[in-house]
Amino acid sequence: MIDFTADINSKHSAADILLGENISNYIDELYKKHNIKIKNYNLPDGETRVAYVVNDTITIATLSDGAIFSIGCNVHYKGLYRGMLSTGMSFGQVKKLTKRQRIFNGSIILDDDFGFSYVLPSPYDEIADSIEDIPLDLILNEIYISDFSSWLSPS
Repeated sequence: MIDFTADINSKHSAADILLGENISNYIDELYKKHNIKIKNYNLPDGETRVAYVVNDTITIATLSDGAIFSIGCNVHYKGLYRGMLSTGMSFGQVKKLTKRQRIFNGSIILDDDFGFSYVLPSPYDEIADSIEDIPLDLILNEIYISDFSSWLSPS
C-alpha cells in the first residue's frame, strides 16, 4: 500500500515504494486509488525518463524500462527521514538537526548521505555556492531519494 506517512529511507524507499523496483509493481494501485499525472522527458543522450506524479504529493521517476530510480516528496508528504526531518522545515531547523550540510547540483546533502537530498528552491538552486549562502529561514519543500553518489568527485 502506498502510504504518504511512511518513513523516508535513504537510497531505499518513500511512501512504501522501493527504489529499484519496477513501476509495474505499483501501477494497479496507483491508478485505482490515486490521481496520476505522467510526464515524459528526454535526456540529451536520447534516453527517456518517465515521472509519475501521485496526488500532487510524490514523484516517482523511472527509467525507460520502468525501473524506479528516484522518488520525490513535497510538503503534502508527512513521512519523516531519520525520524525527525521532513519537507516544509526551515534550513535553520535542518542545520540544527544534522552535523554537516553540503550543496551539490542545487540540492543539499546531509551528513554525507548521498541517498537523500533536499532540493533548494529557486533562486538558491542557481546562486548558492556554499551553505553560508542559504538563509536559515528558507523553507525546504522538496526531498528526493535516489543514489546521488555520482555527484562525488573521484578521489
